[in-house]
Amino acid sequence: MQFEIPRTLYAEEHEIFRDTVARFLKEEVLPEYEKWEDAGRTPRDIWLRAGEVGLLGTSTSEDYGGIGGDFLFDSIVIEELGRYGVAAPAWDMHAYIIMPILQNFCNEEQKKTWLPKMVTGEWISAIGLTEPGGGSDMKEITTNAKADGDDYIINGAKTFITNGHIADYVLLATKTDPSLGAKGVSMFWVDLSLRGVSRGKNLKKIGNKAQDTAELFFDDVRVPAANLVGELNQGWALLMDGLAQERLVVAVRSIVLAEAAIDQTIEYTKQRKTFGQTVFDFQNTQFKLAEMTAEVEAGRPFMDRCIELHTKGECSMYLAAKAKLWTTELADRVLDDCLQLHGGYGYVWEFPIARAWADARVHRIYAGTNEVMKYIIAKSL
Repeated sequence: MQFEIPRTLYAEEHEIFRDTVARFLKEEVLPEYEKWEDAGRTPRDIWLRAGEVGLLGTSTSEDYGGIGGDFLFDSIVIEELGRYGVAAPAWDMHAYIIMPILQNFCNEEQKKTWLPKMVTGEWISAIGLTEPGGGSDMKEITTNAKADGDDYIINGAKTFITNGHIADYVLLATKTDPSLGAKGVSMFWVDLSLRGVSRGKNLKKIGNKAQDTAELFFDDVRVPAANLVGELNQGWALLMDGLAQERLVVAVRSIVLAEAAIDQTIEYTKQRKTFGQTVFDFQNTQFKLAEMTAEVEAGRPFMDRCIELHTKGECSMYLAAKAKLWTTELADRVLDDCLQLHGGYGYVWEFPIARAWADARVHRIYAGTNEVMKYIIAKSL
């Protein structure tokens, strides 16, 4: 989209990096993407190639192999993934949610051991929060970790785990003190090759078809105490810090999906003819596109301000919740209207609008459902 209000968030170095990301997606990802959707997963080598060009260490310190940037660089990758309709690989989860948590809360030895291999794509990560019995309520976590000498013994199950089939490690939420409820949660960095770890089937989803999503099971898994991330029983604070960024990641992707859908629909309706004129010539089409364009363009400065504040460490959990709630609801409305304007072709998977419509639906569910976002926002009133 061409914005009447110019974007001022990014400098020249950011736009040069954006060109690198776009070129990588067009040359390395898009030609293979349909194969990955059919397979239900992405190959490991694309992670390694992404690591080579710096996509996985944008905000990771140079001390650990990253490029030493900030969330502005993260947001560029997220935007380009959305613009080109690339829902997988889940680089955003790995590099812009999990790795910042590790960089912020791990000790120096942990960071020097774990982060470099994540930057290169040699290690692929997942985060284990949601369980078969619940997702957003941390006090209901039943996966438990019990101290045993220099180790912890972990038992439990997690579900809907992004990268669940291909991940090497999972940042796992466990209950270490049930008497404390949500404040008795601790996070462990768990090697998924350990004895007692098993993976469920790759779940078939409405969208995000190239992204593997699976259950993880832990049966007396012995994890070194040295793999505790942060302090014991401080997982809640760690997750609250990480979830604010995760919600912004979802918001950034959502508004770009809406922008891209409008561009695609304008192009399609100006080419598609019916009843002796283009679909765009109908007043209904023009009014729909005008309404969507106005809404999305009005939202862009808000999102840019959220990104700017978060980069400075000034975006509250309440603002992140507002951004996630508003952009995901907006994106779903825009994508549904754009699909409708495509007619029957909008329901054909080969058309980008169909993929985007299906891929975006989960945005109102993960990173905390939109109902949870409303609850968080209400607490600030």
